[in-house]
Amino acid sequence: MTSDNQRVPVAGSERAALPGSRVIASANPDEVIQVTMRLRPRTPLNSAELMRKGAQPAPERQHLTHEEYEQRHGASPDDVAKIEDFAHQHHLAVAETDLGRRTMILSGTVSAFNKAFDVELKECEHEGVRYRGRIGAVHIPSELSGIVTGVFGLDNRPQAKPHFRRRTTQSGLAAHANSVSYTPIQVAQAYNFPSALDGSGQTIALIELGGGYRSRDLSSYFKKLGVKQPKITAVSVDGGHNKATGDPNGADGEVVLDIEVAGAVAPAAKIVVYFAPNTDAGFLDAITKAVHDTTNKPSVVSISWGGPEESFTQQSLTAYDEAFQAAAALGVTVCAAAGDNGSTDGVTDGKQHVDFPASDPFVLACGGTSLRITGKTAVESVWNEQPQGGATGGGISDVFALPDYQKKAEIPPSANDHKVRRGVPDVSGDADPQTGYEIFVDGQSAVFGGTSAVAPLMAGLTARLNQQAGKAVGFLNPVLYQQAEIAGVFHDVTQGNNGSYSAAAGWDACTGLGSPDGTKLLGVLVPKQAAHRAPASSGKMAAAS
Repeated sequence: MTSDNQRVPVAGSERAALPGSRVIASANPDEVIQVTMRLRPRTPLNSAELMRKGAQPAPERQHLTHEEYEQRHGASPDDVAKIEDFAHQHHLAVAETDLGRRTMILSGTVSAFNKAFDVELKECEHEGVRYRGRIGAVHIPSELSGIVTGVFGLDNRPQAKPHFRRRTTQSGLAAHANSVSYTPIQVAQAYNFPSALDGSGQTIALIELGGGYRSRDLSSYFKKLGVKQPKITAVSVDGGHNKATGDPNGADGEVVLDIEVAGAVAPAAKIVVYFAPNTDAGFLDAITKAVHDTTNKPSVVSISWGGPEESFTQQSLTAYDEAFQAAAALGVTVCAAAGDNGSTDGVTDGKQHVDFPASDPFVLACGGTSLRITGKTAVESVWNEQPQGGATGGGISDVFALPDYQKKAEIPPSANDHKVRRGVPDVSGDADPQTGYEIFVDGQSAVFGGTSAVAPLMAGLTARLNQQAGKAVGFLNPVLYQQAEIAGVFHDVTQGNNGSYSAAAGWDACTGLGSPDGTKLLGVLVPKQAAHRAPASSGKMAAAS
């Protein structure tokens, strides 16, 4: 039996008030809410071993099955029993238990959760948005210390923002006059994606924290595009649903952009959209649901939402990182948008920031370029329309150490403290709204950009790679950096900047290794089959001059 005689804080659970927020009142004590608890693993994953395996040739990689993962690295039934006892003592119900995800979801009143975790939940407001907030740490009985690694959902402030930009005329008439747009298929052709492949046999997971899609919009889009519409399934997480708002400039735009880009690039793949609330608990639960989904079994996850590293608690950063390590162990590739606010990531503290989860070392961080296609030649530069418009995120993490795979990439020191840590992004693709993607959302044709488009673009490419390999290629970062020096695998973008960081030969903190040549990448990842199944095109790519 657990006891409240001695309580300890959950490491990294401290929350601060949002700057400029105000407390309206105490949270309604009778409101019923759900809270996600993360439990320790039976055996922790070895991150160094995952990095080593990620450097192996794709055909030689061995990944754990979901059953093997749960048995080795899932939560212990004994630990679950202790949480059940704790919940019972505090008049909380266990709504869900998942050993593989190391997740238990408890349900109860605000009053009960206040007492159970020694918090004071308040109704707060920030920039016109009301939410349930807390400050300080979450506390648990000392007997559960070490068992509980995170508590999420007591505070339900908005956690992330979508990283898309709709083309407008705000950048001026000259920029508007020079604007062009492409279908995702044209962008894929510019990047020489292997044309004989369509993602058959693969499942792409999309993480969405709001909005929704309308089937008639998707049907119209793919019909006009001339490709068969992929099978699309919506999965509800923590009460999130496919709920189109009718506003293409809001979350609907993000959801539909993701579906239409990924679906156009890999039309034979199944697309599963995980809808969750935009909270730290919802975001985490959507990711772990997708990674551990034994029904749909995604081989690649695309995330177009995020925020500055500093906006996440340490327990969140740790839990998400563990979820991405689990993805690597299971052979699931995770692609994430690097952000649309340049090297500051939209933070106004005078420092440079990178976007999370793109900054996680087990995530393929996707930056943005401006792409102009002329015939069979394409020219790229760093996407930067600031101050009027957006710019690709990129820089040096304040949180994550330099991963092994970047040690030869000549990652520069941070502009903040001159230390070398994880560099963002890893790869890049077209993200400039002025050279953006043609989509159809909420009954309207529109042109969208943002690094949100690059994550599903890379997810679609990964689905094609998996199809050719006959298995999931999984964690790509180490092998991509190994192959970076092979001529033509990446188009090196050397012109432009995103604020404090400038493009240069080789890796840079604007576009990473550059944009991919999909067919040449396939050739080095799956060398035996690639020459037979996916002949290289005659397209050429050049850096902007």
